[in-house]
Amino acid sequence: MLLLGVVTATLAWLFIALLTGRQAGWMAVLAALEIALMLRLGTLRTGTARVVLTLLATVLVALAANWGIASAYLGGSMGLTPWESALRMGPYLAWTLSGLANGAVEWLWLGVGLVVGWWVAR
Repeated sequence: MLLLGVVTATLAWLFIALLTGRQAGWMAVLAALEIALMLRLGTLRTGTARVVLTLLATVLVALAANWGIASAYLGGSMGLTPWESALRMGPYLAWTLSGLANGAVEWLWLGVGLVVGWWVAR
């Protein structure tokens, strides 16, 4: 269930960001809610394990979504599909492009998402 939650949250974040032309940092809150719900549906008991998994998976979704957004924009200008560009883009370039695209508001949304994920998963 955790893998399903991570994959669907990442794809949803990626599609919304590409459709709107913005980073959609608010999706971190929805990703945290979805992951906490998936862990609950997977019958993982409340406690530290569920909270830690929710927080780690939310950060993983944010990293994967930002990597995908950067690779889609960069690959599109070079004639590559987003998945071809994602496989060719290194971590330093992805970090640089994400740092340029994300401002304080996106970091704030990630923080809110982590707090919401902590609250719902406990």
